[in-house]
Amino acid sequence: MNVLFIEDDRMNRRVVGDMLEVAGASMTGAENAEEGLAILDREDFDILLVDLRMPGMDGISAIRAIRARDDAKANVPVIVVTADTAPDLRERCLAAGADDVIFKPVAMDILFEAMGRVLASGDDGMIG
Repeated sequence: MNVLFIEDDRMNRRVVGDMLEVAGASMTGAENAEEGLAILDREDFDILLVDLRMPGMDGISAIRAIRARDDAKANVPVIVVTADTAPDLRERCLAAGADDVIFKPVAMDILFEAMGRVLASGDDGMIG
């Protein structure tokens, strides 16, 4: 499984990358939404993990940009990974096109459960 994690905090990227490695997945990290979108243009991913609060473009805008694509990558599953606990956060993320929302600090079992849910709900969960 190939995962793109768009997250400005290097330590968060490292921790999640270590979790994914345990499961045999590979992860590409992007420091911001613009970099993540550029990587998505070049590479195929099975799932995207997206932080909400980043310098420059925020996660909601990045998800909207992904969903507005005119290729198969517009349908790649997206899980928001955030520390934000606003009451309407989940609804805003889902309305933007996210498939699920999990909260920091990320627990391995919660991450894997969310990934399993969103991959199982898609046609085949694979892009490319």
